[in-house]
Amino acid sequence: MLLNKISLAIAVAMLPAISIASEKHGEHKEHNRHQEESGHHHHDHSDNGVERIQVTASRLGRIVTESATRTEVINGEEVQEKALMRPGNISMLVAETGGVRVQTTSPALGSANIRLQGLYGRYTQLLSDGLPLYGGQTASIGLLQILPTDLANVEIIKGSASSLYGGSALGGVINLISRTPSHNREGEVEGEVLVNLTSKDGQDITSYFASPITDTLSASVTAGVHHQKEEDLDDDGWIDMAGYDRATVRPRFYWQGEDGANLYLTLGAMKEQRTGGTREGATAPDGNPFAQDQDTVRTDLGFIYDAPLTETLNLNVRGSAMNQDHEHQYGTVFEDDSHQSYLIESSVSGYGDQAAWLIGAAFQSEQFDSETFSEFNYTYDVPGLFTQLDYDASDELALSLSARADWHSEYGTQFSPRISVLYSPDNWTIRGAFGQGFYAPTPFIEDIDETGLSRLAPLTDLEEEQASTASIDVSYALGDIETSVTFFASHIDNVTELATLNNLQADVEDNSGKQVAIVNAQGESRISGAELLLRYRWHDIKFTGSYLYTDATKPNLLTSGRSPITLTPRHSTGLVIMWEEHGSHLLGFEAYYTGTQALENNPYRERSDAYWHLGLLGQITIGKVSWFVNAENLLNVRQTKEDPLLLPAQAPSGRWTTDIWSRNDGFTVNAGVRFQFGG
Repeated sequence: MLLNKISLAIAVAMLPAISIASEKHGEHKEHNRHQEESGHHHHDHSDNGVERIQVTASRLGRIVTESATRTEVINGEEVQEKALMRPGNISMLVAETGGVRVQTTSPALGSANIRLQGLYGRYTQLLSDGLPLYGGQTASIGLLQILPTDLANVEIIKGSASSLYGGSALGGVINLISRTPSHNREGEVEGEVLVNLTSKDGQDITSYFASPITDTLSASVTAGVHHQKEEDLDDDGWIDMAGYDRATVRPRFYWQGEDGANLYLTLGAMKEQRTGGTREGATAPDGNPFAQDQDTVRTDLGFIYDAPLTETLNLNVRGSAMNQDHEHQYGTVFEDDSHQSYLIESSVSGYGDQAAWLIGAAFQSEQFDSETFSEFNYTYDVPGLFTQLDYDASDELALSLSARADWHSEYGTQFSPRISVLYSPDNWTIRGAFGQGFYAPTPFIEDIDETGLSRLAPLTDLEEEQASTASIDVSYALGDIETSVTFFASHIDNVTELATLNNLQADVEDNSGKQVAIVNAQGESRISGAELLLRYRWHDIKFTGSYLYTDATKPNLLTSGRSPITLTPRHSTGLVIMWEEHGSHLLGFEAYYTGTQALENNPYRERSDAYWHLGLLGQITIGKVSWFVNAENLLNVRQTKEDPLLLPAQAPSGRWTTDIWSRNDGFTVNAGVRFQFGG
């Protein structure tokens, strides 16, 4: 049964991050504000007892079922389950969501990015509580350096969200929502400690502590230490699983004033040493060793200030700064560089009975500084204006309009509109969306993750990448059954890709040592497809089935036709069965099928094999202590069983490996214990 209608004005105007203002009970519903809740989501219950979750990624803080902008939520229960499977990073958490694919970009280092509905991973904006703490253009390795320990929920918007977040969100947004300390017991510390061991000689220790400090101030801190021994699973002298040592810490502070104002502040630090390439004493096919290492130090700072101006107006100011230093080793080439990212933004929003609006201004800056290859240094300064209007035309029809104008220091004026429509008769929910956006090219396309900058020619005459995305989804819910189907399509112009200078008929002598260049592809890349989702709950058992069809093509200049986009399976499907009784036990089984994929620059095959990934998860909880064991890849699928990972000769870009189209870790078991206290 559809949730009862509530006003848009349940929410304060907020940053796409969080809102932790107190709710003013007893006032009219259009004046209600967010009550502080765990995870920055406002949880409420309609008259029929169905929980309503308020999402924040669409900026105006709507109840998820009533927002015209489709926002998929990975709830806290699923977050906790995935954290048992991969306590050290969030790759497993997002990888098993419909329409989301985690693609390995560097087989040597294990780095990966997130592809939404087939769009390139560099188009996905990764946020923490609505702040770009990992950079406006998140480095691929960043996905593997984020702890799931303190996450309450994850919000996903698929399709162009440039109207909300600027050019970095051309393909969509993944917003990681952290847990908020509770005020239920004055001064009591709550949290957890998790210890995990893997059969591939990996260890993780993660912790989360939270406590009120005063009546108006509370704090939390998340920390983790992680180790993975490098593994050469096929004994060819090349490391298949990169080794690493990593430490992270992130304190968060929450202040709430009596007048409804609130302030959120977070700081983060991470240090990692990652080792790949040839093993000690081993060589690449040319007879020389090829170490591929990366040392990373990242620090960041973010804040959000939220305050009511009147009963129906609200002010938000937020900002973030991030610095990431890298030292890379590619064989005999050493690269030393740093990335900086800055954001300052302010917005005012207002609420009425049928409409909510927001208008704001932002300034973003992205900087790259290489001591080794200074010809690639860049600074992108991007001031912008944005606005959003949500309007309830009737109890069954809602609209959301948003637009953004950016003045990019390199690529000029960019206009990004988006429109979303919601029609919700009876038990049906029908949404449509259309958006346009842009992406400012950088040297860091997927191929460069594997090779570095030493063989890349300086970037010249590039145009911004542009895309139009559209989707229609239809959902039906009745009792314990939920089903939905989504149809989506994207057209992308000026896609940047790697090309050899010989193919470009460039003068190689003028680019000493340079063998490849980044260019805008000619013609339009097209991606279309459909997602199907089925959910059913029977007592304590949840069944989730999903299917994704993707047709992704790009122009083929040799045949004047079209070729499939590589590493994009046409068919993929999944089934998850989870039996859980809170506070007692959990038993889960999952099966994921990945169909064949087109490959490029792979001397062993032109298309991949299809494969299955099977997993089993079990947990027993007694009091505050939980013991868990998780078995991944039960069929022991490993790409190097089919073909070598190493190329016979080094590619012009400098890489020594093929792309990863399957798994490269084989059967793995991890087990551990989680201690929870307080709360």
